[in-house]
Amino acid sequence: LSVFISFNTLAKDKIILSTNWLAQAEHGGFYQALANNIYSKYDIDISIRPGGPGVNTKALLVAGKVDFNIGGSAGALIFVKSDIPFKAIAAIFQKDPQVLISHPNQGNDRIQDFENKTILISKFNKVTFWPFLKAKFGFNDEQIKPYNFSLQPFLEDVNAIQQGYVTSEPYSIKKATNIDPIVNLLADYGYMPYATTIETSNELINSNPNLVQRFVDASIEGWYSYLFGDPTPGNDLIKANNKEMSDDLLDYARGEMINRGIVISGQAEKEGIGAMNDERWKTFYELMRDQNLYPIDMDYKKAYTLEFVNSSKWTKFNQ
Repeated sequence: LSVFISFNTLAKDKIILSTNWLAQAEHGGFYQALANNIYSKYDIDISIRPGGPGVNTKALLVAGKVDFNIGGSAGALIFVKSDIPFKAIAAIFQKDPQVLISHPNQGNDRIQDFENKTILISKFNKVTFWPFLKAKFGFNDEQIKPYNFSLQPFLEDVNAIQQGYVTSEPYSIKKATNIDPIVNLLADYGYMPYATTIETSNELINSNPNLVQRFVDASIEGWYSYLFGDPTPGNDLIKANNKEMSDDLLDYARGEMINRGIVISGQAEKEGIGAMNDERWKTFYELMRDQNLYPIDMDYKKAYTLEFVNSSKWTKFNQ
């Protein structure tokens, strides 16, 4: 009796990816790559660990509890500021999905209309997009009212303006009121950090760049599949990990990501999902530095590497 053992089975690398929130369409490509065995094709055995309220995924990454984490430009720059040896290796979202939402027919149609008006902002976003709004539109800290991640204050006040994600809160507001809110995507006004970046340790990059490349490639392929193929496998896995997720919201969020160029726009149209460049990182760092959030002499290039992205091999996937 002979026993055949697949080499690929023995060779698969086990990794853990932590996401920045509960399972949702914004993580669709990762779940699609798992559901469609794309990670397996790249000899990766992956576990996806959802984030959520009270989960500090960056702490899990730094502590070595997970191998990769979903972050953003600001978080990667904080790694550098704090001298923590981790960095961004790919940017799945070319546009940050952050929006400001207002009621129709109240004279609050554009961000320029929001000057000196109360805006519901979370503590976290006081150090992300708020400095951009202050610098570009003359907003001031006196305008801020704490956002507690409940839609109720917004629904009860027609003059309310609040933060949100283009893929989430507008859908919930429409469902609750049957009225389309006014949605201003900050990226359309020049707020251009990368979002849904993939972060990992310098140690893993240096010790096993082949694994890092395979993980990035498999994730990118999963995102192409999710956006341009049948998203059902990824969505089914998302719903299995988040019982409150609905098909309608998944469809809405995926549609917004496609229609607004959240994942594929700009550089990603030519060099594939995940693309990054030095100029975007430099511009965002300087914006935040000028708001005194980072040291003037900080080496911002330590926040990222372009080693694993910007490949012409993805051109054929772009629709």
